[in-house]
Amino acid sequence: MHPNFLRSALLHGAALSALLSAPAYAQDDNAAETATPDAAEETGSNDIIVTARRRTESAQDIPLAVSVLDAKQLDATGAFNVNRLQQLAPTLQFYSSNPRNTAVNIRGLGVPFGLTSDGFEQGVGIYVDDVYYSRVASATFDFLDVAQIEVLRGPQGTLYGKNTTAGAINIQTNQPTFDFEGRAEVSLGNYNFQQARLAVSGPLSETVAARVAFSGTSRNGTIRNVTTGEAIQSLDNIGLRAQLLWEPTDSLKIKLVGDYNKQDAVCCGSVFVRTGATQRPLNRQFAALAAAQNYAPPSTNPFDRLTDLDSNLNAGNVIAGAALKITWDVGPGTFTSVSAWRYWDWKPENDRDFTGLSIVALSQNPSQQDQYTQEFRYAYSGDSIDFVLGAFAFNQRIDTQGTEAHGINSSRWTIAPNNALSNDPSVLNGLTARNLQFLKSTSAALFGQLSWKVTDAFTIQPGVRLNYDKKSGFYQRRVFTGTGVELTGTETDARSRAQLGVFTPQTSAPSDSDWNLTYDLTASYELAPDVLAYGTYARSFKTIGINQNGLPTDAAGVPIAAAGTIRPEKVDHFEIGLKSQFWDRKATLNLAAFRTDIRDYQATVNNGQFGVLRGFLANAGKVRSQGIEADFQIRPSARFTAYTNAAYTDAKYVRFIDAPCPPELSGGTTAAAGQTPSAPGTPGGISPANCDISGQRLPGVSKWSFSFGAEGNVPATFLGKEGEVYLGYDGTYRSNFSSNPSPSAYTFIDGYSLSNFRIGFRTDDGLNLFAWLRNAFDADYFEQLFVGPGNTGLIAGLPGDPRTWGATAAITF
Repeated sequence: MHPNFLRSALLHGAALSALLSAPAYAQDDNAAETATPDAAEETGSNDIIVTARRRTESAQDIPLAVSVLDAKQLDATGAFNVNRLQQLAPTLQFYSSNPRNTAVNIRGLGVPFGLTSDGFEQGVGIYVDDVYYSRVASATFDFLDVAQIEVLRGPQGTLYGKNTTAGAINIQTNQPTFDFEGRAEVSLGNYNFQQARLAVSGPLSETVAARVAFSGTSRNGTIRNVTTGEAIQSLDNIGLRAQLLWEPTDSLKIKLVGDYNKQDAVCCGSVFVRTGATQRPLNRQFAALAAAQNYAPPSTNPFDRLTDLDSNLNAGNVIAGAALKITWDVGPGTFTSVSAWRYWDWKPENDRDFTGLSIVALSQNPSQQDQYTQEFRYAYSGDSIDFVLGAFAFNQRIDTQGTEAHGINSSRWTIAPNNALSNDPSVLNGLTARNLQFLKSTSAALFGQLSWKVTDAFTIQPGVRLNYDKKSGFYQRRVFTGTGVELTGTETDARSRAQLGVFTPQTSAPSDSDWNLTYDLTASYELAPDVLAYGTYARSFKTIGINQNGLPTDAAGVPIAAAGTIRPEKVDHFEIGLKSQFWDRKATLNLAAFRTDIRDYQATVNNGQFGVLRGFLANAGKVRSQGIEADFQIRPSARFTAYTNAAYTDAKYVRFIDAPCPPELSGGTTAAAGQTPSAPGTPGGISPANCDISGQRLPGVSKWSFSFGAEGNVPATFLGKEGEVYLGYDGTYRSNFSSNPSPSAYTFIDGYSLSNFRIGFRTDDGLNLFAWLRNAFDADYFEQLFVGPGNTGLIAGLPGDPRTWGATAAITF
């Protein structure tokens, strides 16, 4: 991180991004710029305009559970990426051990918890100005010149190009304008936090307008590595976005967009949290293995924020792309074409043993992705009939070149102590697996949705989607000793067998294709003015998956070819809701109750070994998520606003009888037929081959989650300017949740509450000065816990951010 980051960013004018401070509202395909209706603020109305259904309408008029966050709220709360967004939207869950291993879920559903595989699809779609971002790493980047974000809950397939089973994050950016405007913002804080944003927009001619935006964020890490002296978990993000709008006629608009985003953080690591007893013999559990090499973690208190990871850490990656959007008023409707290309270049370096010992000395899987999408839509709005018809095509290729190598401490740690080879460091030192893989994925779909206003109060809305998917992959693992000799897997000498117990050569080439027909039906009824009731049924799916990281093996060590492909998920979703406004629309209360049943749930299975196969996909029998949500907002005047959002989510495995076992039931001698497994945590015990976790909770899901806040202001004069002084508070709470695919007593994360404050001064002409305090009471909490490899009982974790504070100066012009 460059110490003169802010100065260089501002001086070189690579500048330009930002969340506009005035509330911004999404536009439809006909809008040349984002509308910012001041009338809502002046009247105290809470009416919010959205484009969730591909047309402009009030959020209160659509029969859909949606959370809407405008630029003002994002800016005021410091929610500059999806991780912070979840503190404002309690049904949204975000977990990231690094940009690639990131999960974005809604209502506990989306992707399986654990290491990411390229072989499955995301259950929560991320869209930026109608462009689908297939790489979930994009969720770790800063929002760039955002006007509004809509978090749509429930399956989205009959209106959106890419089918998603759990929901979508629909991001609308600020558009080019034919009036000159802009915004600049600078923030400074502790941990050397520096953030600069700039956006400029204006006309180039009577028919051409442009907008350019920049965002840059840097911050020192919050965990100190005593081995290297570095502060890890840092931030180092740069984003650029340029748009060119051409309006040759009143009915035709053509927009060209390009963006470039880069991260170069010292990331991503962990700290020692605890140990838990497994069923390994005592001399092969963490305490004995560490003592044998005179090793102790730098602290047994994880909130000392100390680590001693000895491998280099890097989370460098680039996401970039270009898009061409054409909007044309044709006949009674609007035709839209969105053509896009996305690119991702991932260059990681990790420490996969979670210790300061050189057990896994090198772990990295750099990837390169190319994505092409094309979407056509025709939208019609009439007196009683609205409809959207669309076609979507998606093609991507991902290439990965993986390397994992063991170090000088591995023999003593990995090989059983009763084997003399465990005392010879050269057996595993330098043992290397080199993985080569690629994935080709193609998808095509036709979709449509009709809205028929049967009466002034009653509307029915059917939708349908026909989808085709094809995936083909290739995986090859070659294994080399520390002296460079390649192992074939057929060696029989003791030294080679010990090495092959860590890495085994393998080649696989899974492929599959599938057709799916899905549909939904929504009925809504206006019970009274500003009171809308609705009910929805959706039959959806998540497409086929393939095991892209290698295949599990049978007892003889032979890859199981049938495990190469994973059946599609079959989703039945039910929802009822009520949307209401009262007190002259100064108060809003929305309620939703839902149940989602998924058969053949695509789960991640981990086998607990260092590098044999870190994880593969399999189908669980059935999962279910059900719950109740409430969103309340009140704005009695322009001087005060408050909100509370609450979610109760009951998400569990209904049937998963052959799941991976939690650590307390792993590491022992595998039970033979008829044998009774030992009690959890019995050293040297008998472990079940797999576990029945039916009825247990899905990982990453809190039963209760809340977000709440308020802001008040009073007129004031400051620096000779008339304006208002304001004080704001935002809080969040979530109850405990599991941080392991199979629930374990060692990996439940306690519930926690966070409080954020801000105080500032703003004027009507765009000046905004404020100080902010995040995690004000310095709560200690974990974002994730990790089970260490090898079933040694090691539990590592990622602490959440400590108390941070700073100040922001922004000007809109």
